[in-house]
Amino acid sequence: MTKVKTETLRVELGERGYDIVVGANLIDTAATWIAPVLARPRVVVITDENVAPHYLAPLTDSLEGAGIQCDAITLPAGEQTKSFSQFQALCESILEKRVERSTTLIALGGGVIGDLVGYTAASVLRGMPFIQVPTTLLSQVDSSVGGKTGINTIHGKNLVGAFYQPKLVLADTAALNTLDKRQLLAGYSEVVKYGLIDDLEFFEWLEVNAQDLIDGNMDKRRHAVLTSCAAKARVVAEDEREGGRRALLNLGHTFGHALEAETGYGDTLLHGEAVSIGTAMAFDISTRLGLCPGQDTNRVAAHFSTINLPSDLAPLPTENWTADKLLDHMSRDKKVEDGKLTFILARGIGQSFITRDINKDDVRSLLDDWLHHKSG
Repeated sequence: MTKVKTETLRVELGERGYDIVVGANLIDTAATWIAPVLARPRVVVITDENVAPHYLAPLTDSLEGAGIQCDAITLPAGEQTKSFSQFQALCESILEKRVERSTTLIALGGGVIGDLVGYTAASVLRGMPFIQVPTTLLSQVDSSVGGKTGINTIHGKNLVGAFYQPKLVLADTAALNTLDKRQLLAGYSEVVKYGLIDDLEFFEWLEVNAQDLIDGNMDKRRHAVLTSCAAKARVVAEDEREGGRRALLNLGHTFGHALEAETGYGDTLLHGEAVSIGTAMAFDISTRLGLCPGQDTNRVAAHFSTINLPSDLAPLPTENWTADKLLDHMSRDKKVEDGKLTFILARGIGQSFITRDINKDDVRSLLDDWLHHKSG
């Protein structure tokens, strides 16, 4: 068997620490990394209808070849799967298989599957071990790492969930080859976030290499995933439950989640697309408040536009939207404290910071301008 080239990062959380393994074609040899972390040789693999045809058989073949008993559950694809109804159905399906607390759940898919399976693992039998096998760029660099799990409600995104860490993250960069271009780009918005938060050098590398990464250069994809995961692992080790620095990872998300809520969490606006627009908004308001040079804000928007990620509201059906509607969505955000919205703003590229001291009138003015002009 050909040896798979990998790199391993550690999320340092004491007894709950775990490895992130990054490399190409890891799913074909998944048992190499999964078998050693299992409490007993039995797993339930949960995936969706888009991922199953590509990766379910290779994963279960590898595990069964190592003597691991496998069951599989395939769910509908899409953001709507992160719901109470699907959560309940998944819990019942898992329990029907007579699992034990030592049975490991494996999330094989993108962020939706990872978030839902993680929350299910935290809940069924009051806690089962689980493993993340992320198959999208967004899930490999963001949602699979750090233990945030959850589902959406009619009141907003990820409002019900738990902090619950996986036992292992297996990021197979070859899986990105089966992503459509739009999904790949949506994931890229979470990659560039790490540069914008506190790594100007990484952002400058992305300005030069993003197109090659998107077009399929495996070395550059691997570098981007490793750099992103290393950045997130450092932050999670320092602030697991988002009491401080970890909130920086929400750059663009306060605005972005409001846009997602207004579009109904469907295909009109993918999460990563909402984040790219929300990030452009965060930089714009930073400039309006005199915090960030205008050239940096323009540079961020230009980078998104260059690779065909949205940086304004032009693609969205905003005819009946209002600033107050969007502000209402923001007011339901998990990160609201004492009625104050939490924003991640910037003093420049690589110089993001957390604040709750933004006047709502300033936010309303920004939203009015963007809605009126459909851009910043």
